[in-house]
Amino acid sequence: MLIHIGGAICALPYLRKSQNLTTFADLGLSANILKAIDEAGYKNPSPIQAEAIPLALAGHDIMGLAQTGTGKTAAFGLPLIENLMSDGFKAPPKNTKALILAPTRELVNQIAENLRQYVRKTHLKVNLVVGGVSINRQIQNLSKGSDILVATPGRLIDLIERRAIFLDEARFLVLDEADQMLDMGFIHALRKIAPLLGTPRQTMLFSATMPKLMSELAGAYLTDPKRVQVSTPGKAADKITQSLYYTAQANKTELLKEYLNKSPDGLSLVFSRTKHGAEKLKRTLESAGYDAVSIHGNKSQGQRERAIKAFKSGEARVLVATDVAARGIDIPDVSHVYNYDLPEVPENYVHRIGRTARAGKGGEAIAFVSATEIGYLKQIEKVMKMEIPVAGGIRPQEEKPAPRGGGGGRRGGGGGGQRRSQGGGGGKPHGGGKPHGGGNPAGKPAGKRKPRHRGRKPAA
Repeated sequence: MLIHIGGAICALPYLRKSQNLTTFADLGLSANILKAIDEAGYKNPSPIQAEAIPLALAGHDIMGLAQTGTGKTAAFGLPLIENLMSDGFKAPPKNTKALILAPTRELVNQIAENLRQYVRKTHLKVNLVVGGVSINRQIQNLSKGSDILVATPGRLIDLIERRAIFLDEARFLVLDEADQMLDMGFIHALRKIAPLLGTPRQTMLFSATMPKLMSELAGAYLTDPKRVQVSTPGKAADKITQSLYYTAQANKTELLKEYLNKSPDGLSLVFSRTKHGAEKLKRTLESAGYDAVSIHGNKSQGQRERAIKAFKSGEARVLVATDVAARGIDIPDVSHVYNYDLPEVPENYVHRIGRTARAGKGGEAIAFVSATEIGYLKQIEKVMKMEIPVAGGIRPQEEKPAPRGGGGGRRGGGGGGQRRSQGGGGGKPHGGGKPHGGGNPAGKPAGKRKPRHRGRKPAA
Protein backbone atom coordinates (compact mmCIF):
# COMPACT_ATOMS: atom_id res chain seq x y z
CA MET A 1 0.00 0.00 0.00
CA LEU A 2 1.21 3.55 -0.71
CA ILE A 3 0.57 6.50 1.58
CA HIS A 4 1.50 10.17 1.41
CA ILE A 5 3.67 11.34 4.27
CA GLY A 6 5.04 14.86 4.22
CA GLY A 7 4.63 15.07 0.47
CA ALA A 8 6.49 11.82 -0.19
CA ILE A 9 4.95 8.52 -1.20
CA CYS A 10 6.00 5.75 1.14
CA ALA A 11 5.33 2.05 1.07
CA LEU A 12 3.44 0.64 4.03
CA PRO A 13 4.45 -3.00 4.39
CA TYR A 14 1.81 -5.65 3.94
CA LEU A 15 2.55 -8.55 6.25
CA ARG A 16 1.62 -12.14 5.63
CA LYS A 17 1.85 -14.90 8.16
CA SER A 18 5.35 -16.32 7.96
CA GLN A 19 4.90 -19.18 10.37
CA ASN A 20 2.11 -21.25 11.83
CA LEU A 21 1.32 -19.57 15.14
CA THR A 22 -1.59 -21.63 16.40
CA THR A 23 -1.59 -20.99 20.16
CA PHE A 24 -1.28 -17.89 22.32
CA ALA A 25 1.83 -19.41 23.91
CA ASP A 26 3.50 -19.31 20.48
CA LEU A 27 3.06 -15.54 20.35
CA GLY A 28 5.43 -14.73 23.21
CA LEU A 29 2.91 -13.93 25.94
CA SER A 30 3.75 -14.54 29.61
CA ALA A 31 2.23 -17.20 31.85
CA ASN A 32 0.00 -14.77 33.77
CA ILE A 33 -1.61 -13.46 30.60
CA LEU A 34 -1.98 -16.95 29.15
CA LYS A 35 -3.79 -18.06 32.29
CA ALA A 36 -6.11 -15.06 32.22
CA ILE A 37 -7.11 -15.49 28.58
CA ASP A 38 -7.57 -19.23 29.09
CA GLU A 39 -10.00 -18.49 31.92
CA ALA A 40 -11.75 -16.00 29.61
CA GLY A 41 -12.40 -18.87 27.19
CA TYR A 42 -9.84 -17.98 24.51
CA LYS A 43 -8.50 -21.09 22.82
CA ASN A 44 -6.51 -20.12 19.74
CA PRO A 45 -5.55 -16.70 18.36
CA SER A 46 -7.57 -15.27 15.51
CA PRO A 47 -5.66 -14.29 12.34
CA ILE A 48 -5.43 -10.61 13.33
CA GLN A 49 -4.13 -11.61 16.78
CA ALA A 50 -1.57 -14.03 15.38
CA GLU A 51 -0.29 -11.37 12.98
CA ALA A 52 -0.34 -8.30 15.23
CA ILE A 53 0.71 -9.52 18.68
CA PRO A 54 4.35 -10.47 17.86
CA LEU A 55 4.89 -7.19 15.99
CA ALA A 56 3.37 -5.14 18.81
CA LEU A 57 5.47 -6.99 21.38
CA ALA A 58 8.53 -6.00 19.34
CA GLY A 59 7.55 -2.34 19.70
CA HIS A 60 6.43 -1.58 16.14
CA ASP A 61 3.69 0.91 15.31
CA ILE A 62 0.77 -1.06 13.88
CA MET A 63 -1.96 -0.41 11.34
CA GLY A 64 -4.38 -3.29 11.82
CA LEU A 65 -7.21 -3.97 9.37
CA ALA A 66 -9.65 -6.76 10.13
CA GLN A 67 -13.35 -7.47 10.03
CA THR A 68 -15.34 -6.49 13.07
CA GLY A 69 -15.83 -9.36 15.49
CA THR A 70 -12.43 -10.94 14.80
CA GLY A 71 -10.70 -10.05 18.05
CA LYS A 72 -9.04 -6.68 17.47
CA THR A 73 -9.20 -5.77 21.18
CA ALA A 74 -7.00 -8.70 22.13
CA ALA A 75 -4.74 -7.98 19.16
CA PHE A 76 -3.70 -4.65 20.69
CA GLY A 77 -4.64 -5.28 24.32
CA LEU A 78 -2.56 -8.38 25.03
CA PRO A 79 0.80 -7.01 23.79
CA LEU A 80 0.04 -3.68 25.47
CA ILE A 81 -0.45 -5.44 28.81
CA GLU A 82 2.67 -7.55 28.28
CA ASN A 83 4.81 -4.47 27.62
CA LEU A 84 3.37 -2.61 30.62
CA MET A 85 4.07 -5.52 32.95
CA SER A 86 7.79 -5.22 32.28
CA ASP A 87 8.21 -1.43 32.26
CA GLY A 88 9.30 -1.28 35.90
CA PHE A 89 7.52 1.84 37.14
CA LYS A 90 4.16 2.87 38.55
CA ALA A 91 2.00 5.52 36.91
CA PRO A 92 2.12 8.80 38.88
CA PRO A 93 -1.11 10.21 40.33
CA LYS A 94 -3.41 11.72 37.70
CA ASN A 95 -1.44 10.07 34.92
CA THR A 96 -1.58 6.98 32.76
CA LYS A 97 0.99 4.80 31.04
CA ALA A 98 -1.22 3.88 28.08
CA LEU A 99 -4.16 5.60 26.38
CA ILE A 100 -6.80 3.90 24.24
CA LEU A 101 -9.21 6.18 22.37
CA ALA A 102 -12.51 4.91 20.97
CA PRO A 103 -15.39 6.82 19.37
CA THR A 104 -18.37 5.65 21.44
CA ARG A 105 -19.20 4.99 25.07
CA GLU A 106 -20.32 1.46 24.27
CA LEU A 107 -17.02 0.63 22.63
CA VAL A 108 -15.03 2.12 25.53
CA ASN A 109 -17.02 0.00 27.98
CA GLN A 110 -16.49 -3.12 25.87
CA ILE A 111 -12.73 -2.56 25.56
CA ALA A 112 -12.35 -1.90 29.29
CA GLU A 113 -14.37 -5.01 30.13
CA ASN A 114 -12.11 -7.16 27.95
CA LEU A 115 -8.90 -5.61 29.27
CA ARG A 116 -9.96 -6.20 32.86
CA GLN A 117 -10.31 -9.88 32.03
CA TYR A 118 -6.80 -9.92 30.59
CA VAL A 119 -5.16 -8.16 33.59
CA ARG A 120 -6.78 -10.30 36.28
CA LYS A 121 -3.51 -12.10 37.04
CA THR A 122 -1.41 -8.94 36.97
CA HIS A 123 -0.93 -5.79 39.05
CA LEU A 124 -2.19 -3.51 36.26
CA LYS A 125 -5.13 -1.16 36.72
CA VAL A 126 -7.58 -0.26 33.93
CA ASN A 127 -9.68 2.92 34.14
CA LEU A 128 -12.26 4.28 31.72
CA VAL A 129 -13.81 7.69 31.14
CA VAL A 130 -16.91 8.41 29.06
CA GLY A 131 -19.53 11.12 28.93
CA GLY A 132 -23.01 10.76 30.35
CA VAL A 133 -21.91 9.76 33.88
CA SER A 134 -20.54 11.59 36.92
CA ILE A 135 -17.29 13.36 36.09
CA ASN A 136 -16.50 13.74 39.79
CA ARG A 137 -16.32 9.99 40.30
CA GLN A 138 -14.07 9.69 37.26
CA ILE A 139 -11.78 12.40 38.68
CA GLN A 140 -11.56 10.41 41.90
CA ASN A 141 -10.78 7.16 40.02
CA LEU A 142 -8.01 8.86 38.03
CA SER A 143 -6.37 10.48 41.06
CA LYS A 144 -4.29 7.42 41.97
CA GLY A 145 -2.97 6.88 38.45
CA SER A 146 -3.83 4.35 35.77
CA ASP A 147 -1.84 1.77 33.86
CA ILE A 148 -4.34 1.81 31.00
CA LEU A 149 -6.95 4.49 30.37
CA VAL A 150 -9.74 3.85 27.86
CA ALA A 151 -11.59 7.02 26.87
CA THR A 152 -13.91 8.81 24.52
CA PRO A 153 -12.19 11.95 23.22
CA GLY A 154 -14.78 14.47 24.43
CA ARG A 155 -14.78 13.43 28.09
CA LEU A 156 -10.99 13.06 28.07
CA ILE A 157 -10.60 16.67 26.94
CA ASP A 158 -12.97 17.77 29.71
CA LEU A 159 -10.76 16.00 32.26
CA ILE A 160 -7.57 17.43 30.78
CA GLU A 161 -8.97 20.94 31.04
CA ARG A 162 -9.87 20.30 34.67
CA ARG A 163 -6.28 19.10 35.28
CA ALA A 164 -7.67 15.77 36.46
CA ILE A 165 -5.49 13.78 34.05
CA PHE A 166 -2.04 14.32 32.53
CA LEU A 167 -0.68 12.30 29.64
CA ASP A 168 3.06 13.03 29.70
CA GLU A 169 3.84 9.55 31.09
CA ALA A 170 1.84 7.76 28.40
CA ARG A 171 4.12 5.82 26.05
CA PHE A 172 1.41 3.84 24.28
CA LEU A 173 -1.48 5.16 22.17
CA VAL A 174 -4.19 3.01 20.59
CA LEU A 175 -6.84 4.35 18.20
CA ASP A 176 -9.61 1.78 17.95
CA GLU A 177 -12.19 2.01 15.15
CA ALA A 178 -9.88 4.62 13.71
CA ASP A 179 -11.98 5.17 10.62
CA GLN A 180 -14.62 6.85 12.75
CA MET A 181 -11.87 9.05 14.19
CA LEU A 182 -11.83 10.63 10.75
CA ASP A 183 -15.06 12.36 11.65
CA MET A 184 -14.29 16.06 11.92
CA GLY A 185 -14.95 16.27 15.63
CA PHE A 186 -12.69 13.37 16.51
CA ILE A 187 -9.83 14.60 14.37
CA HIS A 188 -10.07 17.95 16.16
CA ALA A 189 -9.95 16.16 19.53
CA LEU A 190 -7.10 13.90 18.47
CA ARG A 191 -5.00 16.88 17.44
CA LYS A 192 -5.48 18.30 20.94
CA ILE A 193 -4.74 15.04 22.75
CA ALA A 194 -1.83 13.45 20.85
CA PRO A 195 0.79 16.18 21.50
CA LEU A 196 0.26 15.79 25.24
CA LEU A 197 1.49 12.19 25.30
CA GLY A 198 5.04 11.24 26.14
CA THR A 199 7.69 10.34 23.59
CA PRO A 200 8.94 8.08 22.24
CA ARG A 201 5.73 6.14 22.09
CA GLN A 202 4.21 3.17 20.34
CA THR A 203 1.02 3.87 18.39
CA MET A 204 -1.44 1.26 17.15
CA LEU A 205 -4.34 2.02 14.83
CA PHE A 206 -7.09 -0.57 14.28
CA SER A 207 -10.09 -0.49 11.98
CA ALA A 208 -12.46 -2.70 10.02
CA THR A 209 -12.67 -0.39 7.02
CA MET A 210 -10.14 1.65 5.06
CA PRO A 211 -11.53 5.02 3.95
CA LYS A 212 -9.36 7.13 1.67
CA LEU A 213 -8.47 9.53 4.48
CA MET A 214 -7.06 6.73 6.66
CA SER A 215 -3.64 7.20 5.04
CA GLU A 216 -3.64 10.78 6.31
CA LEU A 217 -4.34 9.58 9.83
CA ALA A 218 -1.58 6.96 9.60
CA GLY A 219 0.89 9.43 8.16
CA ALA A 220 0.28 11.90 10.97
CA TYR A 221 0.38 9.58 13.97
CA LEU A 222 2.32 6.42 13.08
CA THR A 223 6.05 6.03 12.58
CA ASP A 224 7.21 3.38 10.08
CA PRO A 225 4.09 1.28 10.79
CA LYS A 226 3.68 -2.39 10.06
CA ARG A 227 0.46 -3.11 8.22
CA VAL A 228 -1.45 -6.16 9.36
CA GLN A 229 -4.39 -7.03 7.13
CA VAL A 230 -6.24 -10.31 7.35
CA SER A 231 -9.22 -9.46 5.14
CA THR A 232 -10.22 -7.05 2.42
CA PRO A 233 -11.13 -3.69 4.01
CA GLY A 234 -14.89 -3.26 4.01
CA LYS A 235 -15.54 -6.98 3.65
CA ALA A 236 -18.04 -8.54 6.04
CA ALA A 237 -17.40 -11.77 7.92
CA ASP A 238 -17.92 -14.85 5.78
CA LYS A 239 -20.61 -16.28 8.05
CA ILE A 240 -22.95 -13.29 7.63
CA THR A 241 -25.78 -14.03 5.19
CA GLN A 242 -26.74 -10.71 3.61
CA SER A 243 -29.91 -9.80 1.74
CA LEU A 244 -32.06 -6.77 0.96
CA TYR A 245 -35.73 -6.11 0.46
CA TYR A 246 -37.04 -3.22 -1.65
CA THR A 247 -40.00 -1.53 0.00
CA ALA A 248 -41.66 1.83 0.52
CA GLN A 249 -40.59 3.66 3.67
CA ALA A 250 -44.16 3.52 5.00
CA ASN A 251 -44.19 -0.29 4.76
CA LYS A 252 -40.95 -0.94 6.64
CA THR A 253 -42.46 -1.44 10.10
CA GLU A 254 -44.88 -4.14 8.94
CA LEU A 255 -42.09 -5.82 6.98
CA LEU A 256 -39.88 -5.77 10.08
CA LYS A 257 -42.64 -7.41 12.13
CA GLU A 258 -42.95 -10.17 9.53
CA TYR A 259 -39.24 -10.90 9.78
CA LEU A 260 -39.23 -10.76 13.59
CA ASN A 261 -42.11 -13.24 13.70
CA LYS A 262 -40.08 -15.70 11.62
CA SER A 263 -37.37 -15.81 14.31
CA PRO A 264 -39.09 -15.20 17.66
CA ASP A 265 -36.29 -16.82 19.65
CA GLY A 266 -33.46 -14.84 18.07
CA LEU A 267 -31.82 -11.65 19.24
CA SER A 268 -32.50 -8.95 16.66
CA LEU A 269 -30.60 -5.67 16.39
CA VAL A 270 -32.48 -3.03 14.36
CA PHE A 271 -30.71 0.08 13.07
CA SER A 272 -32.50 3.38 12.56
CA ARG A 273 -30.87 6.45 11.04
CA THR A 274 -32.09 8.97 13.64
CA LYS A 275 -32.59 9.12 17.38
CA HIS A 276 -36.24 10.14 17.01
CA GLY A 277 -36.84 7.33 14.52
CA ALA A 278 -35.24 4.74 16.80
CA GLU A 279 -37.36 5.73 19.79
CA LYS A 280 -40.56 5.87 17.73
CA LEU A 281 -39.89 2.41 16.25
CA LYS A 282 -39.14 0.94 19.68
CA ARG A 283 -42.44 2.24 21.06
CA THR A 284 -44.34 0.92 18.04
CA LEU A 285 -42.82 -2.54 18.52
CA GLU A 286 -43.59 -2.44 22.24
CA SER A 287 -47.21 -1.57 21.48
CA ALA A 288 -47.35 -4.55 19.13
CA GLY A 289 -46.22 -6.91 21.90
CA TYR A 290 -42.49 -7.22 21.19
CA ASP A 291 -39.95 -7.07 24.01
CA ALA A 292 -37.98 -4.12 22.65
CA VAL A 293 -35.47 -1.65 24.06
CA SER A 294 -33.54 1.20 22.44
CA ILE A 295 -30.25 3.04 22.66
CA HIS A 296 -29.34 6.34 21.03
CA GLY A 297 -27.75 9.68 21.77
CA ASN A 298 -30.74 11.02 23.72
CA LYS A 299 -30.47 8.21 26.26
CA SER A 300 -28.43 8.62 29.43
CA GLN A 301 -25.48 6.32 29.93
CA GLY A 302 -27.42 4.41 32.58
CA GLN A 303 -30.37 3.92 30.25
CA ARG A 304 -28.07 2.68 27.50
CA GLU A 305 -26.34 0.22 29.79
CA ARG A 306 -29.63 -1.15 31.12
CA ALA A 307 -30.94 -1.61 27.58
CA ILE A 308 -27.84 -3.50 26.49
CA LYS A 309 -27.98 -5.65 29.64
CA ALA A 310 -31.61 -6.57 28.94
CA PHE A 311 -30.81 -7.40 25.33
CA LYS A 312 -27.71 -9.41 26.21
CA SER A 313 -29.60 -11.48 28.77
CA GLY A 314 -32.48 -12.16 26.37
CA GLU A 315 -34.99 -10.28 28.52
CA ALA A 316 -35.47 -8.05 25.48
CA ARG A 317 -35.38 -9.81 22.11
CA VAL A 318 -35.16 -6.63 20.01
CA LEU A 319 -32.72 -3.72 20.37
CA VAL A 320 -33.45 -0.66 18.23
CA ALA A 321 -30.42 1.59 17.88
CA THR A 322 -28.70 4.31 15.95
CA ASP A 323 -25.08 3.94 14.89
CA VAL A 324 -24.08 4.31 18.52
CA ALA A 325 -24.46 0.51 18.58
CA ALA A 326 -22.60 -0.15 15.33
CA ARG A 327 -19.35 -0.36 17.26
CA GLY A 328 -18.70 -1.74 20.71
CA ILE A 329 -21.59 -4.16 21.19
CA ASP A 330 -20.10 -7.62 21.44
CA ILE A 331 -23.01 -10.00 21.97
CA PRO A 332 -22.22 -13.37 20.39
CA ASP A 333 -25.89 -14.45 20.30
CA VAL A 334 -27.16 -11.67 18.00
CA SER A 335 -28.82 -13.71 15.26
CA HIS A 336 -30.19 -10.94 13.03
CA VAL A 337 -29.24 -7.39 12.11
CA TYR A 338 -31.91 -5.34 10.35
CA ASN A 339 -30.99 -2.15 8.55
CA TYR A 340 -34.41 -0.53 8.91
CA ASP A 341 -32.74 2.58 7.47
CA LEU A 342 -29.55 2.40 5.46
CA PRO A 343 -26.68 4.49 6.86
CA GLU A 344 -25.55 7.60 5.04
CA VAL A 345 -21.89 6.62 5.56
CA PRO A 346 -21.34 3.33 3.72
CA GLU A 347 -18.60 2.08 6.07
CA ASN A 348 -21.14 2.13 8.90
CA TYR A 349 -23.05 -0.64 7.13
CA VAL A 350 -20.03 -2.91 7.56
CA HIS A 351 -19.88 -2.16 11.27
CA ARG A 352 -23.63 -2.59 11.71
CA ILE A 353 -23.83 -6.05 10.19
CA GLY A 354 -20.67 -7.01 12.07
CA ARG A 355 -22.77 -7.14 15.26
CA THR A 356 -23.88 -10.62 14.15
CA ALA A 357 -21.81 -13.69 13.21
CA ARG A 358 -19.36 -12.95 16.01
CA ALA A 359 -16.88 -15.36 17.59
CA GLY A 360 -17.24 -17.82 14.72
CA LYS A 361 -21.04 -18.01 14.77
CA GLY A 362 -23.36 -17.38 11.84
CA GLY A 363 -25.90 -14.60 11.42
CA GLU A 364 -28.22 -12.81 9.02
CA ALA A 365 -28.21 -9.17 7.91
CA ILE A 366 -31.30 -7.86 6.14
CA ALA A 367 -31.59 -4.34 4.70
CA PHE A 368 -34.85 -2.56 3.88
CA VAL A 369 -34.29 -0.21 0.94
CA SER A 370 -36.67 2.55 -0.13
CA ALA A 371 -36.52 4.76 -3.22
CA THR A 372 -34.61 7.50 -1.39
CA GLU A 373 -31.96 4.98 -0.23
CA ILE A 374 -30.89 3.63 -3.62
CA GLY A 375 -27.95 6.05 -3.62
CA TYR A 376 -26.85 4.85 -0.18
CA LEU A 377 -27.14 1.25 -1.41
CA LYS A 378 -24.90 1.96 -4.40
CA GLN A 379 -22.20 3.39 -2.12
CA ILE A 380 -22.46 0.45 0.28
CA GLU A 381 -22.09 -2.09 -2.51
CA LYS A 382 -19.11 -0.13 -3.83
CA VAL A 383 -17.39 -0.30 -0.43
CA MET A 384 -18.33 -3.97 -0.02
CA LYS A 385 -17.23 -4.76 -3.59
CA MET A 386 -20.32 -6.92 -4.04
CA GLU A 387 -24.00 -6.80 -4.91
CA ILE A 388 -26.21 -7.64 -1.95
CA PRO A 389 -28.68 -10.39 -2.90
CA VAL A 390 -32.31 -9.29 -3.30
CA ALA A 391 -34.76 -11.23 -1.11
CA GLY A 392 -37.93 -9.46 -2.28
CA GLY A 393 -39.64 -6.38 -3.59
CA ILE A 394 -39.14 -4.49 -6.83
CA ARG A 395 -36.29 -2.02 -7.20
CA PRO A 396 -37.91 1.44 -7.25
CA GLN A 397 -36.89 4.45 -9.26
CA GLU A 398 -34.19 6.29 -7.34
CA GLU A 399 -35.31 9.43 -5.52
CA LYS A 400 -33.20 12.03 -3.78
CA PRO A 401 -33.41 11.97 0.03
CA ALA A 402 -35.24 14.88 1.64
CA PRO A 403 -32.90 17.36 3.37
CA ARG A 404 -32.47 16.51 7.02
CA GLY A 405 -33.01 19.02 9.79
CA GLY A 406 -31.49 18.95 13.24
CA GLY A 407 -32.83 15.53 14.15
CA GLY A 408 -29.65 13.63 13.33
CA GLY A 409 -27.36 12.23 15.94
CA ARG A 410 -24.46 14.08 17.35
CA ARG A 411 -21.10 13.11 15.93
CA GLY A 412 -19.70 10.08 17.62
CA GLY A 413 -22.72 9.83 19.89
CA GLY A 414 -24.43 7.76 17.26
CA GLY A 415 -27.60 9.41 16.04
CA GLY A 416 -27.73 9.75 12.31
CA GLY A 417 -25.06 9.35 9.68
CA GLN A 418 -21.60 10.56 10.46
CA ARG A 419 -20.32 13.65 8.63
CA ARG A 420 -16.88 12.94 7.22
CA SER A 421 -13.87 15.21 7.21
CA GLN A 422 -13.33 16.89 3.86
CA GLY A 423 -9.70 17.75 4.12
CA GLY A 424 -8.99 19.06 7.65
CA GLY A 425 -7.90 15.58 8.61
CA GLY A 426 -5.10 14.66 10.93
CA GLY A 427 -2.68 17.37 9.86
CA LYS A 428 0.76 17.16 8.31
CA PRO A 429 3.54 15.29 10.07
CA HIS A 430 5.74 17.50 12.16
CA GLY A 431 8.59 16.67 14.46
CA GLY A 432 8.85 12.91 14.02
CA GLY A 433 5.48 12.19 12.54
CA LYS A 434 3.40 14.26 14.93
CA PRO A 435 0.77 16.63 13.58
CA HIS A 436 0.72 20.39 13.66
CA GLY A 437 -1.63 22.22 15.93
CA GLY A 438 -3.16 21.66 19.30
CA GLY A 439 -0.77 22.59 22.07
CA ASN A 440 2.74 22.17 23.32
CA PRO A 441 5.31 19.72 21.97
CA ALA A 442 4.75 16.08 22.83
CA GLY A 443 6.18 15.00 26.12
CA LYS A 444 5.41 18.10 28.22
CA PRO A 445 2.92 17.64 31.04
CA ALA A 446 -0.55 18.77 30.14
CA GLY A 447 -0.66 21.05 33.16
CA LYS A 448 2.02 23.36 31.77
CA ARG A 449 -0.21 24.73 29.09
CA LYS A 450 -3.40 26.69 29.32
CA PRO A 451 -6.03 24.48 27.69
CA ARG A 452 -7.86 26.03 24.80
CA HIS A 453 -11.08 24.69 23.43
CA ARG A 454 -12.65 26.55 20.60
CA GLY A 455 -15.75 25.46 18.82
CA ARG A 456 -17.98 22.55 19.54
CA LYS A 457 -16.66 19.69 21.63
CA PRO A 458 -16.70 16.23 20.12
CA ALA A 459 -19.33 13.92 21.48
CA ALA A 460 -18.36 11.79 24.42
